[in-house]
Amino acid sequence: MITGAQLQSIMPFAKARIAAFIEPLNAAMHEFHINSPIRQAAFIAQIAHESGELRYVEEIASGIAYEYRKDLGNTQPGDGMKFKGRGLIQITGRNNYHECGKALGVDLITNPELLETNDLACRSAAWFWASRGLNDLADKGDINRICRRINGGLNGLSDRMAYYIKSCKALNYEPPKKL
Repeated sequence: MITGAQLQSIMPFAKARIAAFIEPLNAAMHEFHINSPIRQAAFIAQIAHESGELRYVEEIASGIAYEYRKDLGNTQPGDGMKFKGRGLIQITGRNNYHECGKALGVDLITNPELLETNDLACRSAAWFWASRGLNDLADKGDINRICRRINGGLNGLSDRMAYYIKSCKALNYEPPKKL
């Protein structure tokens, strides 16, 4: 379990949001077996980057760039905006919303904004993490591959790595020498 003080040392700009997120974040990590310092450090690093230190549970952009992206399952008019990134890891696209909603037992197709609630923002991030095999990559310290699976590339890698180092320090875990 991660403490508010540890989270504050990783995400100094999160401030008051930490109190709102710490309990659902710990519950989500427990639910999806993000249960060791190495897994938690990698997970926290990614959500710190993706959410701007817990500031954004809805993507800032309109989502128009995702319109008719068949690879995301966006096949209907308005899908890009309706299924833009939400949650702490920015779940994106009709297909991901459907899979996530099914796994979490909520209707995210009808109510995509549910991913903006603290509980589902955390659970959706942890679900995505587990469903993409990221615990295994975290166990290996493979931050590059984690980044690729979350983002499709290495966007923001230096920021993610900085958060990973901070997370390791906060959790008293010595990161692998070769990162």
